Amino acid sequence: MSELIFERGRPGRRGTTLPKLDVPDECNIPDECRRTKKAEFPEVSELDLVRHYVNLSRMNMGIDTCFYPLGSCTMKYNPKLNEQVARLPGFANLHPLLPQLRSGSQLTQGALAVIYEMEMLLCELLGFVNFTMQPLAGSHGELTGIMMMAAYHKKNSESTRDTLLIPDAAHGTNPASAAIAGFKVKVLPSDEHGNVDLENLKEHLNDSLAGIMLTCPNTLGLFDPNTKEICQLVHDAGGLCYGDGANLNAIIGRVRPGDLGFDCMHVNLHKTFSTPHGGGGPGSGVVGVNETLKPFLPVSRVTKRPDGAYHLNYNFPDSIGYIAAFYGNFGMILRAYAYSLSLGHEGLKRVSENAVINANYIRSRLKDAFDLPYDRTCMHECVLSAKTLAKEHEIHALDIAKGLLDAGFHPPTIYFPLIVPECLMIEPTETESKETLDLFIDAVLKVLEEGKENPEKLHAMPRNFPVTRLNETRAAREPNLASLS
Repeated sequence: MSELIFERGRPGRRGTTLPKLDVPDECNIPDECRRTKKAEFPEVSELDLVRHYVNLSRMNMGIDTCFYPLGSCTMKYNPKLNEQVARLPGFANLHPLLPQLRSGSQLTQGALAVIYEMEMLLCELLGFVNFTMQPLAGSHGELTGIMMMAAYHKKNSESTRDTLLIPDAAHGTNPASAAIAGFKVKVLPSDEHGNVDLENLKEHLNDSLAGIMLTCPNTLGLFDPNTKEICQLVHDAGGLCYGDGANLNAIIGRVRPGDLGFDCMHVNLHKTFSTPHGGGGPGSGVVGVNETLKPFLPVSRVTKRPDGAYHLNYNFPDSIGYIAAFYGNFGMILRAYAYSLSLGHEGLKRVSENAVINANYIRSRLKDAFDLPYDRTCMHECVLSAKTLAKEHEIHALDIAKGLLDAGFHPPTIYFPLIVPECLMIEPTETESKETLDLFIDAVLKVLEEGKENPEKLHAMPRNFPVTRLNETRAAREPNLASLS
């Protein structure tokens, strides 16, 4: 299609008409930085241009076109109401450098109120005393939380506490965040039930312990029933407890992480709270803290004055400082705020209930076709293994994923978590109907049936896409971005 639109181009055709310049046609671009000839773009009509981009969009799979069960990512439907709210001119056209409390402040008070009210809502919902709304992604929120933990230990002159414990079922970015913040990492193994091995944990409770990073629920799709005990053990040893709350879909409205003993936790608004996820962003990984870490929150923070006005407060001497330009991804916060208000507490509670029901329905119907690494009720996602299928029928997790593409479904996450061989991690979310889940399950079973009969055919899938089965190692090292075959 990219070659086709160039072939259709003819000099003089226009796909759009630009308005006259409303600024002087002058600039100080150095001559060596100016073009010496016109850019070689195709000159086509508006109709050809529209068809070009619409056809390109049809080559992608997205939540608006198909079931998208990407495990650990919560790719759920985002209500269009939230998009409309985010596009209200008073919000969308707001500049972050407009004044807060002097002339013109009426333009910014609404936006500051949204940030403040969303923070208070999250505090009540999750059991923390304050949030920073600045982090621009989940990984950014992780780093922010760990930097606050480091600042706490420095403030208390405990420089020997340089080690963070991270379970092997944690999110993959946790070790990177810990290392960037200057900590050593020790991995905690899971026990036979998929929980943190408590006996192994106790071996690390010493003066070098800075804290633990606990994914809740973990990437096996399981809630560790020992979470409160783990937090207490770490606290008794002088450490702090960080919660990875990227996937709150399973517990939102059902349990408050702050009540379990977490000192801080990042929350991905672009997952549980509906805001758009995928394509590299934008994201929002806000971080909640208890009283222990409150003094170290990043600046600035939105506070409310006695007269009811909102303003940005920088007067926090123990703050870790700035971690993002301006005040976070405001559009994402706004969408999450609209989502929360539209659902209310009972609605958010139903989100978690339906997400867990859907995941367990898929697990129940597919468990006999796969190996089940942990035979227990899952939370927001279920983890299956194709280990036996690979050994006996040459059907690997990758083959199942590619076969599902031809069946019209985006594949689930594969080969993660790493502790499960031939892993498929499936997260249906709460927004999918039973009818859709049944179609997906039937498609998985059909892929397995056809793969057993003709493995070669399965290994050649997908066949119905512009890009077919790739040598993924070679594609990464020698990408051919001009070819669609």
